[in-house]
Amino acid sequence: MKVYSFPRGGIFFEDTRVPDRSSSETAYLPALSVIPLIQHTGGRAYPIVSVGDSVREGMLIGRGQGMGSTNIHATVPGRVVRMVSWKSPDGLVNDALVIRMEGRFDKLGKAEEVSSWADLSPFVLQRLISEFGVVEMDGIGRPVADILSALRSAGDPLTLVVRCVFDDPWLAADYVLCRERLKAVAEGSAIIARAARASRVVFALSHREKDLGALFLAEAGNYGLTASLVLTGSRYPQRNRRELELVLRDYEKKEGVKLGSLLILGPATLAAIHDAVKLKKPILDRYVAVGGSAVKYPKVIKVRIGTRIGEVFAECGGFVDRPKRIVIGSPLLGRTVADLDEPVIKSSYAVFAMLESQVGFSPPRNCIGCGECRTVCPVGLDPEELFKRVGGKKSGGKRSGAGGGAIGSTHGILNECHGCGCCEVVCPSRLPLSSVILGAVARGI
Repeated sequence: MKVYSFPRGGIFFEDTRVPDRSSSETAYLPALSVIPLIQHTGGRAYPIVSVGDSVREGMLIGRGQGMGSTNIHATVPGRVVRMVSWKSPDGLVNDALVIRMEGRFDKLGKAEEVSSWADLSPFVLQRLISEFGVVEMDGIGRPVADILSALRSAGDPLTLVVRCVFDDPWLAADYVLCRERLKAVAEGSAIIARAARASRVVFALSHREKDLGALFLAEAGNYGLTASLVLTGSRYPQRNRRELELVLRDYEKKEGVKLGSLLILGPATLAAIHDAVKLKKPILDRYVAVGGSAVKYPKVIKVRIGTRIGEVFAECGGFVDRPKRIVIGSPLLGRTVADLDEPVIKSSYAVFAMLESQVGFSPPRNCIGCGECRTVCPVGLDPEELFKRVGGKKSGGKRSGAGGGAIGSTHGILNECHGCGCCEVVCPSRLPLSSVILGAVARGI
């Protein structure tokens, strides 16, 4: 089969400190769970329980309010002992309910109650997805029900794209989930295809995972889906929406198929859709890749939402030495955390801790004009020039850049950057190119 890849830029990203992808382990249940009221893109869910209240496993404890917000559920049975607030290093303020585990479980260890969904209307399917708080679990946490609502105005046809592109080794948890819960991912694809009225399903997989793609196609046949397999390159950032859409449009042209609008979802999200609709179960846990040079035994573990990351690292043998940096997500796009009490949330697909030797201690230096950042930019931007124009330090030149253009004239170009971080990875001067550019976009420069 032909392998489709985006035309320019990108990097081949490898990391020896990622966990093995052969299997997962189930983490111990936390004695105390910290359940944030923001695990999505919108505003804080409204708490409907108070300190001192008893809660059941899977019980609704926070009700979503408006677009971007979604429902929050207790992931263990117990008692709400307090509410806490904290500010992350990026300035986000969050509130959380702390639950002390006690009492019996309603779902863990019990026979699952399976519901039929084949005769449910798209409206009812969307309501169930909303009710059980399903969000994009490999992204920024957009509520899936909101995505479905936005698609109502999309023209026909619509194609569901199952994104299993492993261009980043820290997507190990998604890979293991695909192997261990393949049937749930495939059925979740059928459910969301019906809810979105998609006419076709495309399984987009890295070319090295052709056998996994064949398994998905075979399973999709059980639901009467019009499905096809598209093999992509493994060069990062192939899984980004822009780069993935580029290869799908190329596939569309060369294969003579009409894809129309695209609904792109990852395997963890599809498994959660399956659990919500077929098992009437909210997101109680998720697969997490745990590793980094500071972690004794990197592994993929299945973790209850609300488990503090300090306990996650303890599941992996703890630290070999004091970590210099702890991040939730990929090293390329992850968010630095300052407190081991911060919990795993619905979108936490990886957690890693780095020693100082892995972080590096060389401070940023003056730009040497090597052009490597331009070479790897998949959008074809000039990160060096944009960095200078928005006032980045260590530019080695005038703040307006070699072209002398005004900052205002750069605004439209800045918005083309999607923050993949390739430029920062290759910069020999260790300049925070992508970070500064995205910061300028956030400030409206």
